[in-house]
Amino acid sequence: MRNGGTRNERQRPGLQFLKGIKVVDFTQFEAGTTSTEVLAWFGAEVVKIENPGRGDPGRRLRPGKPDDDPWYFHQFNVNKKSLTINLKSPKGLDLVKEMLKKADVTVENMAPGTIERLGLDYESVKRLNPGIIYCQVKASEPAARMRRGSLST
Repeated sequence: MRNGGTRNERQRPGLQFLKGIKVVDFTQFEAGTTSTEVLAWFGAEVVKIENPGRGDPGRRLRPGKPDDDPWYFHQFNVNKKSLTINLKSPKGLDLVKEMLKKADVTVENMAPGTIERLGLDYESVKRLNPGIIYCQVKASEPAARMRRGSLST
């Protein structure tokens, strides 16, 4: 594309095969954010949901220094849009649920039990949008236990 289009489309016109795909991103840190980053590079519209006031934890990784969006955050969140939404408020949850109804994909890697407490687990989201692709990026299964420094189930 010579004229128009986003910067990403102009730079990588052959990598837009996910154009039109909508992703609601509840990820933080490398494993989750890398997953959604790849979708964004391939043309998907990725909307990252962040906490109000503080944003993604990756924005605050330098103890004793200002929270000024360090390179770490940018490295894993290029080509994404960000929204701050209070997921603990009914209004915030309603907004996210409306987004999920229109999304093609959602990805989360919150702490164990968090997504369930919010009512945004797989079964709940599937009722909102039966066609959604629901991805969880977890370090271990919920039932996994640490034993002598290694994971076992």
